[in-house]
Amino acid sequence: MVGFCILAPLLDACSKLATTQIPVGQITAARFVFQWVCMLPVILAMRLDWRTGGRDAGLLVLRAICLILSTYYFVASVQYMPIADSIAIVFVMPFILMFLGRLIFGNPVGQRRIYASVVGFGGAMYVIQPSLNHYGLVALFPLGCALSFSFYEMATQAMSNRVHPVTMQLHTSIAGTVICLPLLWAFNGSGIGELDPVSPDLLNWAYLFGVGFWAAISHLCMTIAMKYAPAATLAPLHYLELPMAVFLGYAIFGDFPNALTWVGIVLITGSGLYIIRHEHQQGSAHPMPPPLPNEAI
Repeated sequence: MVGFCILAPLLDACSKLATTQIPVGQITAARFVFQWVCMLPVILAMRLDWRTGGRDAGLLVLRAICLILSTYYFVASVQYMPIADSIAIVFVMPFILMFLGRLIFGNPVGQRRIYASVVGFGGAMYVIQPSLNHYGLVALFPLGCALSFSFYEMATQAMSNRVHPVTMQLHTSIAGTVICLPLLWAFNGSGIGELDPVSPDLLNWAYLFGVGFWAAISHLCMTIAMKYAPAATLAPLHYLELPMAVFLGYAIFGDFPNALTWVGIVLITGSGLYIIRHEHQQGSAHPMPPPLPNEAI
């Protein structure tokens, strides 16, 4: 899991580097294309069963759609915002998952967790508010990423006992490719800046490959971790991604969180860790999804 936290921000950095010349939609598609290309040798070496049932096939498509949306929202946000700011906002996912669990499955939500969620969302506002003033509505994109990835995580949990995680990653990548490539073709020449594909130069091909490569490797680390350790043990480690994001953001782009952002990061992290600890004590901890966004994440 520590490996995931170190490698996942490299995916975000490649995405941000590519946005200077490549449309967000094309970067999103490249993530799925290169991810399944990287995952294919892994699944062949592991000799895993490729087959899935009809119900799981539908869930895999739904999972891919949710991941496409979360990837698009996150890449669109880091096009303008610092990586650490976007990831900090995405870390409201545990709170969203908690309330979705209440609405959809009727999971109990105690007052303490509600208070912690209010604090966490308040922390997100500390990060969003200056970004909203500076970047406009794009500062809300990480919330769209968090919501989409929460549904992605629920789809993952729904079939986690029936489909091997590596097989799940491969099928999701293939489904994402099948969905994204026709959309790129449809928008080719449309003049819509975020969706109209361009011909990358060699350097940007390297960035696009990096998006898929680091997505595949980091998520492989995460799936291996979740195979051998309970989610309640792993969930707090996800917050190690923030220091790596701050380091890469400063080293590559010269971005460093301001005082308000640090206050927000502390509030989000503290309330998120409280909820994880509380659910662990109650014996009902849920796995916290990576900002992947990415599965950007």
